Amino acid sequence: MEFTDEEKAGLYKAIHTRRDVRSYFTNKPIPSDVLARILHAAHHAPSVGFSQPWNFILVKNSGTRKAIKKSFEEEKEQTANMVEEPRRSHYMQLKLEGIMESYLNICVTYDPTRFGPFVIGRGSIPQTGVYSVCCAIQNLWLAARAEDVGVGWVSILSNNIIKKHLNLPSHVEPVAYLCLGYVDDFPTKPDLEATGWLPRLQLKDVIDYEVWNGEPNVQWSELDKTLGESEYA
Repeated sequence: MEFTDEEKAGLYKAIHTRRDVRSYFTNKPIPSDVLARILHAAHHAPSVGFSQPWNFILVKNSGTRKAIKKSFEEEKEQTANMVEEPRRSHYMQLKLEGIMESYLNICVTYDPTRFGPFVIGRGSIPQTGVYSVCCAIQNLWLAARAEDVGVGWVSILSNNIIKKHLNLPSHVEPVAYLCLGYVDDFPTKPDLEATGWLPRLQLKDVIDYEVWNGEPNVQWSELDKTLGESEYA
């Protein structure tokens, strides 16, 4: 089944306009059919050995969210000590979560025991289980963007606090704590790029040919030229 040019454009639009949303959340509820489509997209991600090792814990309870928000605040204060001024002050001023403002939170977890202990493809590289969960998160994020729903990944958290308040079994690990909700706007640039925290690297600067730091030979010259002319360069 081929994609039409319009369908291709929609996919690339979702990819290139996806944002890690921390602000702009509204109080508009996400209809159940929209949320179901987003979750179906996540559940159709690729997974090592078709293990589907994810769970999606949907959180609306304000008490749970307040506890998670408190963990964020504590972790942000602690991690601020890893950088010196003026970068520390810049870091502390950044808006890095929307736990209370978003319509709902979703914790995406990894269960290494699902269909285990033997999972095809995971024996040599155990991390492929977590990589599979990350594929599900990316699917969720892109589907949400196509539905005009903002998503923010809060990684400044204690996993122990998450496990405690979400009652996770000891063997299940939280991979992502996400904030979802409709937003007033999707910024043209990621927040951390727009605020000058870090620049966007050029694609050509992260492409190597054949080996690490490999330069393009005649076989790659056309691609090397095209990378600099890309619509999204």
